[in-house]
Amino acid sequence: FGLTEVSIKMKLLSALALIGSAAAFAPAKTSSGSSSALSERISPLDPSIGVTAPLGLYDPLGWLDPAKDPASNFATFHANFERRRAVERKHGRVAMAAVVGMLFHNAGIEFPGYLSKELGIRFSDIPDGMNGLFSVPLAGITQIFFFCGVCELAIWPASNYSGDYGVGYGRPFVPNFLEGDELKYKLDMELNQGRAAMLGIMGALVGEAVTGQTLAEQVASGNLIGYGPP
Repeated sequence: FGLTEVSIKMKLLSALALIGSAAAFAPAKTSSGSSSALSERISPLDPSIGVTAPLGLYDPLGWLDPAKDPASNFATFHANFERRRAVERKHGRVAMAAVVGMLFHNAGIEFPGYLSKELGIRFSDIPDGMNGLFSVPLAGITQIFFFCGVCELAIWPASNYSGDYGVGYGRPFVPNFLEGDELKYKLDMELNQGRAAMLGIMGALVGEAVTGQTLAEQVASGNLIGYGPP
């Protein structure tokens, strides 16, 4: 594959990722026969959130049984579940952003200008994949950690296990507060897409570690399965 063809393919992957994200936040069809439970505002911590086909309730270690929960000696079962659900949701959100960022970066879509004008480093100079982390100046890494800390402590506090920060669902800068079946549908979708994104970004990292190639390089060489070209 030539560089142009690889770039086109990666940009196509990025476009598909955006389409998938848009579909995730498209208005859902609300059932006319909503149950009384769904007619009220659903808590994001409801254990039924994320329980969808084909897996249904996925609890292979049986931790939903308080007697089997290894953390039962440190907190109540309810607190344990809330904490784990909050961690799952947050990791899923970060992973979804990571997957989209990975696709954009591998497609050659970069921020214009300088990452550090003093050091002469442009955003486009940062390599794809894990090596990019080691190419960002220490001051940049520090700023990233500081920004994440401010978000965790002040803007979107980690102590808020609900994950609902009052900004609505699906429409940036336009709060739209959902209820009933539509809210259940969106909460299910967020958890399930977050789970898929966590697997996806981890698979990309493992693939890069095994092959020594970024995603774009794997596409170019036909090495997507990690065992060399067919």
